[in-house]
Amino acid sequence: MWSQAELLRLMDVRPQGAGRYHAPAHGPTERNVVEAGQLLGGAVVAAAKEVPQQRVVSASMIFSRAAEHEAPLSVHVDVLRGGRSFSTAQVRVDQGRSMRSAGLVLLDAEAPDLIRSVAPMPEVDRPERLRPHELAGAVVAGREIRVVDDAYTDDAARVGPPELFVWTRFQDKPAHQYLHAALLTQSTTHWTVAAALRPHANLSQSMAHHSISSGITMATITFHDEADVTQWLLYATRVTYAGRGHAQSEGRVYTEDGGLVASYAVHAMVRGFDRSKVKGGKASGSVL
Repeated sequence: MWSQAELLRLMDVRPQGAGRYHAPAHGPTERNVVEAGQLLGGAVVAAAKEVPQQRVVSASMIFSRAAEHEAPLSVHVDVLRGGRSFSTAQVRVDQGRSMRSAGLVLLDAEAPDLIRSVAPMPEVDRPERLRPHELAGAVVAGREIRVVDDAYTDDAARVGPPELFVWTRFQDKPAHQYLHAALLTQSTTHWTVAAALRPHANLSQSMAHHSISSGITMATITFHDEADVTQWLLYATRVTYAGRGHAQSEGRVYTEDGGLVASYAVHAMVRGFDRSKVKGGKASGSVL
């Protein structure tokens, strides 16, 4: 069983010397692939610890090769420029002797509002009107999920627009704001593939990694205001393009009262398996 405590244990990377951090292994799982959101969340934490006098504004990462749950990760942070207002850090995640993902993080020293405007929150059902989401593989002890219109489904006969609206909240309040940011980040990569498949009859997210080869190849998140993950947060994800084996989404994270705490963009691979790599009647998988 996944839990909030386990997600934090994996993403709250530990210092191992100048610019070096350690992320522990989770252990054996049914699908031995670390989620992209977890890797990006760990990068947010590493950069926040490396430049503690500033806050993470934005983090972007390319997931070049799948990382495994059964082995620890090494996270390397190189501060390319440390400024009084802004700093730029490069983050690289290795496992064994190979790079698994790499990205850039922007940090700043903060400033008061000169101007402020916020894109309006979509008009959707509030979480108290929705039933708890308990789809296998999505359950995390200590995290509630409620999906508008039950649109995140294994039912391949249901079709809809290429979008998902998902409310989440965690049970326990993390000790640091960068851990709130990490938990918020971890969920951003959940929704793109399912949203991309929604308009297409006879296809659903349950086919991912079985009859559909899919995976997150790149993700970017920008933090606007501080988030409290123990309060309901709405992830509004819309796929803006799907084709040529790819899907691109844009998303926003809102508080219940309409505050915009983060925006994100996700690029995913969505394609059929190479039949030449099918073993014993089952698709053998893919490597990004």
